[in-house]
Amino acid sequence: MSTTSLPLARLTLAAACAAACLPAGAVTWNTLNGQAPIIIGHRGASGYVPEHTLASYAKAIQQGAHYIEPDLVLTRDGHLIARHEPVLDGTTDVSAKFGADRRSTRMVDGVSTTAYFADTFTLAEIKTLRAIQPTASRDQSLNGLYEIPTLDEVINLAKTQSAATGRTIGIYPELKHSTYTKQQSLAAGRSATYFEDTLVSKLHAAYGNTQNAPVFIQSFESANLQYLNGQTDIKLVQLVDANDVRADGSMDLTPPYDRPYDFTVAGDPRTFADLLTPQGLAFVATYADGVGPWKPYLVKTVDDGVDRDGDGKLTVKDRRVDGSTGIIEAAHEAGLQVHAYTFRNDSGGYGFADPQAEMEYYLRLGVDGVFTDFPDTGVAALAAAAVPEPETYALMLGGLAVVGWVARRRRG
Repeated sequence: MSTTSLPLARLTLAAACAAACLPAGAVTWNTLNGQAPIIIGHRGASGYVPEHTLASYAKAIQQGAHYIEPDLVLTRDGHLIARHEPVLDGTTDVSAKFGADRRSTRMVDGVSTTAYFADTFTLAEIKTLRAIQPTASRDQSLNGLYEIPTLDEVINLAKTQSAATGRTIGIYPELKHSTYTKQQSLAAGRSATYFEDTLVSKLHAAYGNTQNAPVFIQSFESANLQYLNGQTDIKLVQLVDANDVRADGSMDLTPPYDRPYDFTVAGDPRTFADLLTPQGLAFVATYADGVGPWKPYLVKTVDDGVDRDGDGKLTVKDRRVDGSTGIIEAAHEAGLQVHAYTFRNDSGGYGFADPQAEMEYYLRLGVDGVFTDFPDTGVAALAAAAVPEPETYALMLGGLAVVGWVARRRRG
């Protein structure tokens, strides 16, 4: 971390500490359990460091994230590694180290995909690769520096940093493309549930089989979560996707982003949007502890042609914010937490030009957590959204002043 980033890091951590250290009842949250929402480092601090690397996760922890999120895929020899997709193209230097003969064409969620697939490489081969930043507008100077971590390494980092910082760092693994991975597992002579079983075995060994573990397991599919509900007490989250947002604020459910892919395979006509109706939420509550919707499901925004930020261009930031769609409230009524994704400083701010203000808005509405590529912004938003009772406001400011004084002393 550069010396210029230290003051901001200390400020965001100080803000989080001040909010967390307020007396019980000082801050009222609209979350399911009334507790403060969690900040989830989406693929780590992927806005700053190449995603799904130990450096990215460490950066997220340093910035104050409560959870770090490893997306999981399988190697050829059955190891769980952290990659956003089963393809290695775009996030690693695989094409510079392996020839085109290692590419293959597979069907992933019904889409023909030609790529370097992780499940055709051994872990030893994967360890020769280095991560790159897939978003061209983000810092490219760290490309080629970091290995691809295993789940075991991510767990070890979370536990080591929990001990070092004195605060619990949770993990939030996602099972990527379980239907695809099931097919590859069977082809390799493994069980149909090898992916899920291996994850559960590792999590139970590290954290125990308890709902109190600092772990959430997430998936865009449903059948795997229903299976896991019978295998573990660790918390489960049903992710909810869409293709786009229409001008009137309604959700565009163009395939393959219209429904869980296992629904497509089974001929189930329900869409992702159906899972967020009262009936759908009641169904999800039979096997999961929460839902993770794409954020436009939760707040209606409308493209009404007004250039609200005055930059002479109409973008998603200019959309009119009409407020809550009622899904957060309905999910809480069903006993489900709501973790919204993905908040980014550099894109996707539907109705908001200021990324911190956007997260503050969702946190005040009552989401139980937010996924963000920029955990420091999330931590700052959490502190700003924590509106205390008048008599404790001075205490919060005093806490910030004390921590700020300590930070200045350490810099001296």
